[in-house]
Amino acid sequence: MKIQIDSDLQKKYPRTALGCLTARVNAGPSPDELLEEMKARALEIERLPFPRGVLESPQIENTRRAYKALGKDPARYRGSAEALLRRIVAGKGLPQINAVVDVINLVSVESRLPVGLYDMAHVVGDIVFRAGRAGETYKGIGKYDLNLEGLPLFADNRGPHGSATSDSERTMVTSKTEGILAIIISFAGPESLDRWTQRMSGLLVQYASAQNVEIRIVQ
Repeated sequence: MKIQIDSDLQKKYPRTALGCLTARVNAGPSPDELLEEMKARALEIERLPFPRGVLESPQIENTRRAYKALGKDPARYRGSAEALLRRIVAGKGLPQINAVVDVINLVSVESRLPVGLYDMAHVVGDIVFRAGRAGETYKGIGKYDLNLEGLPLFADNRGPHGSATSDSERTMVTSKTEGILAIIISFAGPESLDRWTQRMSGLLVQYASAQNVEIRIVQ
């Protein structure tokens, strides 16, 4: 599978880079140890003197600026990392889905970067990271049809299937998923991506029995 960044998107936001991980996994319920890590990370934020300060981190600000550059209002369409952090600041903690999704959400909160997660069995052909076009939509996970115009998104041969805001039902990871593709999105260059893909790999091995893990950086 080829994963590339669209040239027009790179012209508008040249520092865009992707940290890509593929693996075979067991997407069963999260073990207690993972749930404790998730709770601990949420508590660290809740106990900060000014918890809302995490919403002004450089990574969150870079994502907002990228959305504006592509023509999307970041106040209406938030990056997934910001949405998770807002949930924590509101005292709701992290959602509990399955071991794979929970690991990805944990890494997103720790890194402050959006992470896309896809069931490889439902991805068709190569993938390009580009801005959404007029009229493009898909049904987001647990959401209504998402207006994709101007949104930084992933598209395979069948069309858009994921974005920095919300992924689609078509390629969502469920308890039946065996092979995954996870993509960390950085709008500030590739420098932190090795750290966070390695962190993701370690958590997936520990909590989701990940095997055949492969990592690559795309820029």
